Amino acid sequence: MKAEDAGKLLLRAVLGLLVLLHGIAKLRFGLGDVATSLARAGLPAALGYLVYLGEVAAPLAVILGWWTRLGALLMAANMAVALVLGHWGHIFQVESHGGLLLEVQFMFLFAAIAVALLGAGRWSLGGAKQRWN
Repeated sequence: MKAEDAGKLLLRAVLGLLVLLHGIAKLRFGLGDVATSLARAGLPAALGYLVYLGEVAAPLAVILGWWTRLGALLMAANMAVALVLGHWGHIFQVESHGGLLLEVQFMFLFAAIAVALLGAGRWSLGGAKQRWN
């Protein structure tokens, strides 16, 4: 295994798992604040169900390395919407210890963009040559 492929696998697996855990929580306990944030923005609450694409289907695709780039783009879009609709008032708020309040959300966003740019690598179901992988 080349180091580059190992790095891509590690990035895909960790990002996918961490985002998937949020999706599993929403499957178990409902959409919660997602519907509230959409309503506050004047959008239909039914759009909240799209979060399952960004936090369940997309992470699974990324972990498996199947349609990886599309899955990563869906996760990035999901995170961008969450930042804008759910956290806009705190988007660049710095904590007393110097870190961003939303650093985890930003890490998810930019890690997903990195996966979309890098692709899945050889160690994936779709293989390194597939267009969306």
